[in-house]
Amino acid sequence: MSNGEALFDTGEDVPQDLTRLLIATRRRLHMNPELGLMEKETSGLIREILEMHGLRVRGPLAGTGLYVDIVGALPGPRVGYRADIDALPIQDAKQVSYASQRPGIAHLCGHDVHTAIAIGIALLLNRWRARLHGTVRVFFQPNEEGIPSGAPLMIRDGVLEGVEAAYAVHVDPTLRVGVFGLADGAVTASADRFRIIVRGPSTGHSARPHQAVDTVWLSTLVMNALYQLVGRLTDARNSAVLAICRIHGGEAYNVIPASIEFGGTLRCIVNEDRELLRQHIATTASRIAALYGGKADVDFDVGSPSVYNDPRLVENVRHTLLDTLKEEAIFNIPLPSMGAEDFAHYLEHVPGALIRVGTASGPDTSHPLHDSSFDVDESALVPAATLMARVLCNHGTRRILS
Repeated sequence: MSNGEALFDTGEDVPQDLTRLLIATRRRLHMNPELGLMEKETSGLIREILEMHGLRVRGPLAGTGLYVDIVGALPGPRVGYRADIDALPIQDAKQVSYASQRPGIAHLCGHDVHTAIAIGIALLLNRWRARLHGTVRVFFQPNEEGIPSGAPLMIRDGVLEGVEAAYAVHVDPTLRVGVFGLADGAVTASADRFRIIVRGPSTGHSARPHQAVDTVWLSTLVMNALYQLVGRLTDARNSAVLAICRIHGGEAYNVIPASIEFGGTLRCIVNEDRELLRQHIATTASRIAALYGGKADVDFDVGSPSVYNDPRLVENVRHTLLDTLKEEAIFNIPLPSMGAEDFAHYLEHVPGALIRVGTASGPDTSHPLHDSSFDVDESALVPAATLMARVLCNHGTRRILS
C-alpha cells in the first residue's frame, strides 16, 4: 500500500519509473513467499530483474544467494550491502490484493521490502557509476530467520572477500515513513535456542509420585531456576531475556510421564553474558534433575550474536541524511532491540551498520514485525533505496575507514 506522498527528495538522478518497479517487485515477492534455503523462485526473480537492467549476477552462494558488483569509475574500497530474502512460516491474515498465495508462509518481517530496496540500490548505483568511488557489492542472502542462518553460509562462500564494510536496513513499523532509526554500538541482541529434556527411569502413578521420578515437578523446578539466572549471574544493567516458549510431555491425566521436553530462547546484548548463561542453563538443569533422581539433557542451537553498529558508518548515514533531509528524519534509537538479526555474523569480520527504515503511516502499517497482519507503506521503498545508495557512494568518497 502507498499513500503517494513525496516524503523524500530523490532528486533528478532517480528514474521516475523506479517507484513502480520496486512496488511491483515487492508485491510479487509478497504473494510468492519462500522459506529459508528454499527461495528458488525468489532468487530467480532477483536475477531476472537485475540482468534485465544489464547487471551481471553472480551465484548461487549458500544455495539460493546472489550478488552483483557495481564497479565505479573512480578508485576506492569495496563496500557491501546485504538484503535477506526468506519468509516466515506464518499465515498471512491481510485482506489485500497482494496477500500471500502460499498457505502458512508469508513475508511478515519485511524481507520482501529489503529485497526490493536492495534491487533499487543496485540499479541506482549502476546509473551513478561515473561518480562512484570503488565497488559496491549488493548481496541477497537466504535464511535469515533460521538457525543456523544463511549469513555464515554466504561468508563461507566468499561474499565478504575484499569487502571493507557492510550496510543493511530493517523495516520498522514503529517509525513513520520518512524517518530512519540510527544508533551506535549494540542495536540487537544475540539469540540462541535451547531444548531441555527432563527424564525419569520410567512412568509413574499419579497416586504415588513418591515412588517415581516426577518429571513434571522437576521441570517446574528447573524452569523456575532458569528464570532467576538473568540479573543474578549477570549485571542487571546488561539487557538479557530468557523465555520458555514450548512444553511437551504426558498424555494421561493419571500417569507421570517418563520425560518432559521444554525449550525457548536466550537473548543477550553482551556476548560475554551469552556464554555465561548458556553454561549455567546446562549446569542448573542437570544438577536439579540429578538431585531428585532424574536426568536433564540440554541442547542449544547457537544463533546470531548481537549486531554492533560501527559509529563511523552510522555517522556516514547521519551526514547523508542531513545532506538531503532535515534533522526530523533521524530518530536516535535509545535502546537496543532484544530481537536478533543475522547481519551480526558479517560484523564479526568487517565493520557494519544496520539502519531502521520507518514504514508506518496508519493502523494498517503499524502492526509489529511477525504479526499475521504486518504490512508496510510502500512509499518508503524508493526513499530508502535512494538514501542507502547515496550512503554507499559517500562511503567511498569520504574514505570512512581510512
